[in-house]
Amino acid sequence: MKKVLTIAGSDCSGGAGIQADIKTITAHKMYAMSAITALTAQNTTGVSGILEVSPEFVAQQLDCIFTDIRPDAVKIGMVAGSAIIDIISAKLKEHEARRIVVDPVMVSTSGSRLLSADAMDAVISTLVPCAAVITPNIPETEVLCGFPVRDEDDMIRAAKEIARYYQGAILIKGGHLVSDAVDLLYENETVHWYFAERIDTSNTHGTGCTLSSAIACNLADGYSLDESIRNAKSYLTGALQQMLDLGKGAGPMDHMYNLNIT
Repeated sequence: MKKVLTIAGSDCSGGAGIQADIKTITAHKMYAMSAITALTAQNTTGVSGILEVSPEFVAQQLDCIFTDIRPDAVKIGMVAGSAIIDIISAKLKEHEARRIVVDPVMVSTSGSRLLSADAMDAVISTLVPCAAVITPNIPETEVLCGFPVRDEDDMIRAAKEIARYYQGAILIKGGHLVSDAVDLLYENETVHWYFAERIDTSNTHGTGCTLSSAIACNLADGYSLDESIRNAKSYLTGALQQMLDLGKGAGPMDHMYNLNIT
């Protein structure tokens, strides 16, 4: 059985973060492991509190995982502070982790920055270089490239700018643009586009977490990056199409829609 590690924050309402990652990995019939970087008190209407885990305890979690059940792929999501980012990067290098997917959670859907300036600098200079692929949304891409991204030409220009300091693959998620959902993969100076019909639903909590985890699962299974992205987007579309409607705000999707128990 393939093993996938998620390093992220916990979402007590189950729609995003560690919980979404574990559901996604389980739906791919793989063994899920987690290193929690923060506890959050949140639901579909918003976040009311964050309790950051100490860097030392994050390191202890990672040591326990890598010295016993070695993951075939790693997904990194919410990392709250620069000290935790430095520890994660150091441990991934120490344990020679492979197939690392970084979802640089830096900006909320509403456009609010979620990290301090120091933490954002640490993500860019320390965590991003560890990744085989990064999966920023449009607001996060704007932070990484330093200019507004309004259309597909801007997405290409942004990817080329990010590639000046990052040698891995860049998947820019275009869901924040007004047209049909289109994502851009920039890898080795080559552009790949992924077009998909936009699902008409407000229940999209945890889509970024879910997509990056699904990509990690496919990489663990030996698929190429292009195949991994296509498979992951297909899984995400299926989860959104179930039109799960839970909570009073932006609700979660049905991660387990393809689970058959006999």
